[in-house]
Amino acid sequence: MDWTVTVTSRVRGRERDAGAGFVEYAGLMILIAGIFTLIDQLGLDGLISGAIGDAVDQVIGG
Repeated sequence: MDWTVTVTSRVRGRERDAGAGFVEYAGLMILIAGIFTLIDQLGLDGLISGAIGDAVDQVIGG
């Protein structure tokens, strides 16, 4: 079997999450929660939402 077929089926096939377990998903969720907590603690949430609002206003001409 050609290795590209094997790699493609592993990355895009129905077995793509076969090796991923609870620990990997839990670690990812902890990392995401940490990022959101850091944004909140630094007070960047208002700054980020303001920047997004300004960018949208520039795009739609508001």
